Amino acid sequence: MGEAVGSMLASAVAVAISPLPLITVILILATPRGRTNGPAFAAGWVLGLAALVSVTVAAGTALNRAQTVPTWSAWLKLALGGLLLLSAARQWHDRPRAGHVTAPPTWLRTVDRYSAAKSARLALTLVAISPATLLPAVGGAASIAATATTTTGATGAGAGAGTGAEAVAAALMVAICSLCTLLPLAVHRRAGPRRGARVLGEWRAWTATHQAAILTTVPAVLAAGYLGDAISGLT
Repeated sequence: MGEAVGSMLASAVAVAISPLPLITVILILATPRGRTNGPAFAAGWVLGLAALVSVTVAAGTALNRAQTVPTWSAWLKLALGGLLLLSAARQWHDRPRAGHVTAPPTWLRTVDRYSAAKSARLALTLVAISPATLLPAVGGAASIAATATTTTGATGAGAGAGTGAEAVAAALMVAICSLCTLLPLAVHRRAGPRRGARVLGEWRAWTATHQAAILTTVPAVLAAGYLGDAISGLT
């Protein structure tokens, strides 16, 4: 299980420090309906990630059993690495220039009018379409499936042990990936509205200031790791 956890850790952290869900949940918590919409957004985020990771791990496990020499993980990471490099290049190209202010998207400016259900749907949508979330989540889940199956075969352990390791590693990955939504929620509840708003406002300001750097550097570094794994696996 240790190898499965280690293989997905970088991917999970990449999702956890993604600026968009953090800024979104902080803005939602600052609205009049924040006490209900904030938890709804966090719940949608966790459920969306859990579904994505579970489907990827299950598909990877099935491919491992179907292939004599499983190479699907290497090819997938090759593709994900390329897409992450493209995402980093796009973020660098679209980075804010000095003296210019980039307006936030329309949906982010209207979160004060959202219901709890719409907040949950927004979280599900961000999981499904945001490259900073989708690509690392798929890559980390693929690493869990590949590593857990390889470890099981190497040690001669039974299928139940391999399945258990995958489940634990997948649950831990979802928990780490969800820190970007769960931590602001915990601060808001524990510190109270006034102090919580001040702390989360500082988080939001720092994240917004460094958003371009995060969305350029993190995908590029993660892409290098994926491409290295892919080359090793294919050669």
